[in-house]
Amino acid sequence: MTSTTDRGPSAAALRAQDHAATAKARLATRLAFFAAGFAMACCAPLFPFFKSNVAADKAEFGILLLCLGLGSILAMPLTGVMAARRGARPLILLGGYGLIVMLPLLALAGSPWALGAGLFVFGAALGTIDVAMNVHGAEVEGIEKRPLMSNFHAHWSIGGFFGAGLITVLLSFAVPVAVCAALGAATALVAMLAARSGFLSVSGKEPEPFAIPRGIVLLLAVLAGITFLVEGAVLDWGALLIIDRDLATAENAGVGYILFSVAMLIARLTGDRLVARIGGFATLVFGGLATMAGILTVLLASFVPIALFGFVLIGLGAANLVPVLFSAAGRQSIMPPGIAIAAVTTTGYAGILLGPAMIGFVSDISSLVTAFVLLALLILAVPLSAYWVARVP
Repeated sequence: MTSTTDRGPSAAALRAQDHAATAKARLATRLAFFAAGFAMACCAPLFPFFKSNVAADKAEFGILLLCLGLGSILAMPLTGVMAARRGARPLILLGGYGLIVMLPLLALAGSPWALGAGLFVFGAALGTIDVAMNVHGAEVEGIEKRPLMSNFHAHWSIGGFFGAGLITVLLSFAVPVAVCAALGAATALVAMLAARSGFLSVSGKEPEPFAIPRGIVLLLAVLAGITFLVEGAVLDWGALLIIDRDLATAENAGVGYILFSVAMLIARLTGDRLVARIGGFATLVFGGLATMAGILTVLLASFVPIALFGFVLIGLGAANLVPVLFSAAGRQSIMPPGIAIAAVTTTGYAGILLGPAMIGFVSDISSLVTAFVLLALLILAVPLSAYWVARVP
């Protein structure tokens, strides 16, 4: 009779060994997501001061903010090509260090031209690290052969919470804006330096130039754009929606977005286990339907707690849709993963940037309620397309 010690390591033990081998890469990816979310969130409380520094009115500052989005969208496809050729590691470092350098410089910009140029470069750095860290996350996920993307995206949210919180606290103590920005950059630098040695040194093998998304990648890009559009709508228009419905005043209308954000963070922290248990297909179906139900709850509720529960439903439902889509983009084989993830990310950002304007246009010719009804119908595309996304090997 053969003893258990003669049988060799079990499958579970081998999987544990594989996970241990990539533990540093997993941590490095989380730190990169944290640093990017942290640096971006540091800007939010500082934007009014940037506006004041260059004496811009609201219209001018809106144009300046477009520079940030333009820099991101232009950098993303290029990052996908470079990641396919050279791997994600150098691009994560380039984007991360770019954010760290530019954050204090934004606080020092003294003219609209300087601020616009700084926001463009900051946006390009953000777009670079965003694509590259998702490519790296997909590589780690592929090696470990288990869902990891939801937790990676949760660390972006954690970084955002601490970044905005730190700067807000510093400003409340009358710390100068330039010092606030420098301290924010220093914190992000610590995270990037801690991550530096953990990134996988994987060289890309595909010399393919940037290509228009095709096949399943095109579907993933469209679904990402819709999902980001919904998330952006809750951020930009959610408070106005419940004010218009006489469910809240301007002073407390932000509670809905806070509940949405907390629900999304909790769902992403537990999302990998959920996806591992029920699979990508069920996650997309139930997540899409929950998001739709949440939107309709906010639209139909006549009682404030029920409307706020609608925001919770939206957060819980939408939280793991994008991570599942990114994972599928990293697994598919019709395009290089880096280029595919760049396409999905770029389309998602386009949804965030263009979505608020589209909602405003629909609201102007009809109503904000009508705009959100259309969003509820749009998000149906996710569960209806789940079968094809789940077929990605």
